[in-house]
Amino acid sequence: MIATSIERAVALLRGGDVVAFPTETVYGLGAIAFDANAVAKIFERKGRPRFDPLIVHAPTPEEAFRLCDRVPSIARRLAEAFWPGPLTLVLRKHPSIPDLVTAGLPSVGIRVPAHPVAQSLLTALEAPLAAPSANRFGKVSPTTAEHVFLDLGTSIPMILDGGPCQRGIESTIVSLLEETPRLLRPGSIAIEELQTVVGNIAVSHGETDSRLSPGQQKSHYAPRTPMQPLAEAARPRSGERVGLLAIAPMSSEGYAAVEVLSPNGDLREAATKLFAALRRLDSQRLDRIVCQLAPLRGLGAAINDRLLRGCQPASLEAQGPTTPT
Repeated sequence: MIATSIERAVALLRGGDVVAFPTETVYGLGAIAFDANAVAKIFERKGRPRFDPLIVHAPTPEEAFRLCDRVPSIARRLAEAFWPGPLTLVLRKHPSIPDLVTAGLPSVGIRVPAHPVAQSLLTALEAPLAAPSANRFGKVSPTTAEHVFLDLGTSIPMILDGGPCQRGIESTIVSLLEETPRLLRPGSIAIEELQTVVGNIAVSHGETDSRLSPGQQKSHYAPRTPMQPLAEAARPRSGERVGLLAIAPMSSEGYAAVEVLSPNGDLREAATKLFAALRRLDSQRLDRIVCQLAPLRGLGAAINDRLLRGCQPASLEAQGPTTPT
């Protein structure tokens, strides 16, 4: 069944269309990276602003590095340690990559996904795929094929169903444009894991670095229901329907709906279940959602990054395009 589906997906992609496919992190909406007209359909179907760059997926490190102008030795060390897997590296792009993919930047984010369906698709296609998450821009990322359908429906021609994503949080993004590696987005590989391979890593906080990486708008990963961090939220009032998203079991008296991400507070399990649990709460017509933040270790940084961006009021329309550097 999957093989037949992959054949159809390849035909659609080679014909200039888009296809949703699973990775180990979240489902992506892909188009052949060299086809600017096809890539434009990603932005149209997602409602994604063109100032937000895309990540390009390849089946092997060798093919990923062909998309770059220069490949420093540190990139090869990271690739050997973490590819295939949820790590995106930002390097100087090869001229063959259209400016639309990189939002006009001279750099490109590349990764080699570990999901067997993604690997089969990329191998059969014999071309890299530019692919952000397969959902409406700024909303909760999809970790099942059903999530993709609920967000994008029949606006896309095909969803390759590879089951639930094993990681559940997007890839970690590291820029190698400077001498010291720089963490642009926390993700499924914790900074502590990266440091065992490359030593010191700078951490980005400013607007300039956010232009190099997707998923860095103040309001992102957001449910429709207003969400607040637990430490800042009032207790549920009489007659108010409030949902609780908890990392580990805690007192839940007074909440109308509760999602516990891990019975024993395991952050890897919590990361895997985060987006699906948030979607379930968002479907229950709550007045607001209260979220417990994770401890600041390991994957806690990535979990909190998604939760805090989901708590921000939507203001994307007011931001306007970002000037590339």
